Amino acid sequence: MVTALNKSGYRADYSLESMKEIDRFFDEQNVPNGILSQNRGQIIFAIGSYIGQTIINLCGGKWRTDDKDPEGEINIAVETTNGIMVWPVIRCMKRMTNGAEDSIYAYVFVLCNKN
Repeated sequence: MVTALNKSGYRADYSLESMKEIDRFFDEQNVPNGILSQNRGQIIFAIGSYIGQTIINLCGGKWRTDDKDPEGEINIAVETTNGIMVWPVIRCMKRMTNGAEDSIYAYVFVLCNKN
């Protein structure tokens, strides 16, 4: 995902600032003929994974998965070192549906400042 984002002009480097680039990606590509118009599920999962790994890098934590969950790709979670659970793929789905009011940058900023 990092390579694809960078090739498309979005700086992806696992930094807090790169979360602004994810917001910009949603703003620019969630349009008819945008990148999100095809392979939406795969892209949302990949971006959610990138966000989750960024949270782990910035705040500490680990992935939580349930292989028995039929919607495991959607419900994949990150548990921070102080026990806060977040669901980055679900957040991506909300960002795509609700727009800027569900900012990825704000989500990660607030989360990492609680740790």
